[in-house]
Amino acid sequence: MDARFTDEQDEIRRTLRELLGKRCGPEELRAAVDTPAGHDTALWTTLAEQLGLPGLALPEAYGGTGCTVTELALACEETGRTLAPTPLLATAVLAAPLLLALGTDAQRAGLLPRIASGALTAALAVPGPALATALALTGRDRHGAWAGGGRAGGVQARRAEDGWRLYGQVDQVLDGHGARLLLVAAHTGGFARSRVLLFLVRGDATGVTRARQTTLDATRPQGRIQLRDAAAELLGDETVDTLPALARLGDTAAACLAAEAVGAAGRVLERTVEYVGQREQFGRPVGSFQAVKHRLADAYVQVQAARSAAYYAAWAAATEAIASDGATVTATAAAREESAGALALAQALEALRRAAAEGIQLHGGIGFTWEHEAHLYFKRAAGDELLFGPVHRLRAHAADVAHVFEEACP
Repeated sequence: MDARFTDEQDEIRRTLRELLGKRCGPEELRAAVDTPAGHDTALWTTLAEQLGLPGLALPEAYGGTGCTVTELALACEETGRTLAPTPLLATAVLAAPLLLALGTDAQRAGLLPRIASGALTAALAVPGPALATALALTGRDRHGAWAGGGRAGGVQARRAEDGWRLYGQVDQVLDGHGARLLLVAAHTGGFARSRVLLFLVRGDATGVTRARQTTLDATRPQGRIQLRDAAAELLGDETVDTLPALARLGDTAAACLAAEAVGAAGRVLERTVEYVGQREQFGRPVGSFQAVKHRLADAYVQVQAARSAAYYAAWAAATEAIASDGATVTATAAAREESAGALALAQALEALRRAAAEGIQLHGGIGFTWEHEAHLYFKRAAGDELLFGPVHRLRAHAADVAHVFEEACP
């Protein structure tokens, strides 16, 4: 593994940081999350047209840039620094890879170029509070029980003369209130032979009702989706095995989420160090006290360790994606790469929570106010752990995948 960034990767980071620094300050951030869309649509258009961000990890044949998960994770690190409220996670990290992996040629050709251009936003709708389980981050469910089924709720699909029809409700869909395309996980078949498939549903289709939810982290908007006899198109064909595809997506998503959390942790720590160097108490800067130095040093070490883990997870996810196209991967290497994302995400979420908590406290009275941005970083850490954690389950599942606690055979 070469830990050095390429010139192209450095350029992506530099350009994105410069643009977001100008367009996504604290005031712009608050204004964006208060809009009905929950994000700055003009900023998203700029990111798409000038930087090609939505199609960063999509092949050039579909209008993308042709980069890997590594570049996408580096972009997420920069958006995490400013908590930029964009559809990047929902569209480029969660939805687009599924379309690329499972879609038919016609579906890819019709949808991916529109995603790459920024004209089409998408969201992955997984029934119940089970996104982490569906992505195999906190456990692997080989039968799709997380999707409900029968009388257990979730979303049901039935075949109709003109295609498929969906019934049910999904409560926590990232950007689900505004995405123009929904990828809905639904049960199909009878009780005995029920299986989970993914369906494409237009956001404005008849029978689809959407509403934005009040969330802990306002910079990560979520929507509730109700489906009542909604027309749907099967993603791919009925021979597609959805659950392994979702598990592979989990590796990519975890690496990007870890990088995003590391970016946020690094930024809030920078702001805290800057503030304690200016704030004075007893005639000297607060940052000159040894106890404050120790706390910030511990947080810095934790953030740097999390950054290294996130970069490795991104490299491992990119390597796994390349290997899946033809090269042979051993079971040991596959297990190591699969657990890298969950471990990196656990470490990054802890680092962000630690850095944000220290930031709030060391900012003194102003750090506890609604007007200051420190609480937004703490809410990002807490919100991500609710969606993709908790941390101890991320670590436990990674240990199970890597067979850490299994006894060696005699």
